[in-house]
Amino acid sequence: MMVYVLFAVFLGCVMLRMPIAFSLGFSSFVYIAFSDIPLSIIPERMFSGIDSFVILCVPGFILAGNLMNVGGITERIIKFCLAIVGHIRGGLALANVGASMVFAGISGTAVSDAVSIGTIMIPAMVKRGYGKEFSGAVTASASTMGPIIPPSLPMVIAGTVTGLSVSRLLVGGIIPGILLGIGIGGVAYFISAKRGYPKDERLPFKEIVHSFFGAFWAILMTLIILGGIMGGIFTPTEASMVAVFYAIIVGFFVYKELKPSMLPKIFFESTVTTASLMVLVGFANVFAWILTSEEIPLMVTTAMLDISRNPMVYILLVNVLLIFVGMFMETIAALMILMPILLKPAIELGIDPIQFALMCVLNLVIGLTTPPVGVCLFVASAIAKVSIGKLTWALLPFIGISLVVLLLVSYVPQVTLWLPSVVFGR
Repeated sequence: MMVYVLFAVFLGCVMLRMPIAFSLGFSSFVYIAFSDIPLSIIPERMFSGIDSFVILCVPGFILAGNLMNVGGITERIIKFCLAIVGHIRGGLALANVGASMVFAGISGTAVSDAVSIGTIMIPAMVKRGYGKEFSGAVTASASTMGPIIPPSLPMVIAGTVTGLSVSRLLVGGIIPGILLGIGIGGVAYFISAKRGYPKDERLPFKEIVHSFFGAFWAILMTLIILGGIMGGIFTPTEASMVAVFYAIIVGFFVYKELKPSMLPKIFFESTVTTASLMVLVGFANVFAWILTSEEIPLMVTTAMLDISRNPMVYILLVNVLLIFVGMFMETIAALMILMPILLKPAIELGIDPIQFALMCVLNLVIGLTTPPVGVCLFVASAIAKVSIGKLTWALLPFIGISLVVLLLVSYVPQVTLWLPSVVFGR
C-alpha cells in the first residue's frame, strides 16, 4: 500500500513543478515516515549513493568546463567552426552543431552546452535571418551531444550505479555522438537549403588555419582527456583533475582571458552545480532503495520478460519506456532508479551491458529536448524568446533523426562496442 503512496506523492510533486531532486526526497521521506523504518536510513542511503571514487570526476569536469568557457574558449570554437562551414548554405546552423560537438568534449553536460553555445549562436542566427524557432531547435538538439561525447556525466553515473566500466562507456559514446552530430547537421542543412538561409564567402586557407590555432588548445583538451583514458594513462577521475589544471594554465597563460578575480565566482558556480547534482544522486539512491525493498525491480523484470524473451523486443520495450520517462524525469535521476532494474534482464537475454547502458543514456538524453520538462528545451526557448510549443514543433525533425541514431545504437552493437573493444580489448 505504501508504495502507491510513494508514487502518488512523487507524481504530485512533479506536477506541482517541484525540482526532481526534492520530489524524490520528499516522496521518500513520506514513505519512510509512515513505515517502520528509522529516518536515519535517508542520510545513510544518500551517502552510500555518492560514496564512489568514480563519481569524484563530476565536480572536476564541471569546474574544467566552467574554467574553459570563461577563459574565452566558446568564441574561439565557434569562430573555427564558422571558418570551416560558413560558406555552406545555412553555415551558421552547421557551425552551431560543430561548436556543440567540440564543446561536448569539454563540458560533459547538455545544459552547459546549450547555455554556452546558445547565448552566442541563437542571437547571431536570428540577426542573419534564421527563424527564432529554427535557431532554438538547432541549439537544443545539438546540445544533446554533450552527455554522449566524452567526458559525459550521465555515463559516469550509469557506470557508478551498475558497476560497469566508466572508461568503456565513455569511449563507447564517441561513435554515437559523431553520428548524432552528422544527423543533426544533415537536418539543419536540408532545412536551411529549403528555406534559403544565408551563407558566407569562403575564407582564405590562411584564415582557416589561424582560426584553427585559436581553437587548438580547446581541441587539445578533448584529445588529452580521451587519449589519457583510452591509453590507460589515467582514470576518468584523474582525467577530470588533469582537465582542471589544463584549463587553468590555458586560461591564464595562453588565452589570457582568465583573471584571478574571476576564480571565486567560477568556484562558487561549480560548487552549486556539483551540490545540486549530488543532492539529486543522493535522493535518487534513497528512492531506488525503497523500490528495491518493495521488490519493484523484480516485478518489472518479470512483467517485461513475460511479454517476450526476445532481446529485440525487450530493447524496443525499454526504449518506449525510457522515451516516456525522459519526458518527465531528469536524466541522472532516471538512470539512478531505472538502470539497475532494466540491466539485469538485459544481461539475462544476452544483450551486452555496455551497449545497453549507452542506449539508455542516449534515450534519456533525447528527453532533454521534449516537453513537458526538457531542460534544454526550456533553455533554448528562453534564449530564443519563443514559446515552448513553437520550439517543440521546430524540434520534431531533429528529434526524428536522433531516434534514428537511437535505433542504430539499440540494434547494431558494433556502433557502441567496436571502439571500446579496439582500445581495451574484448
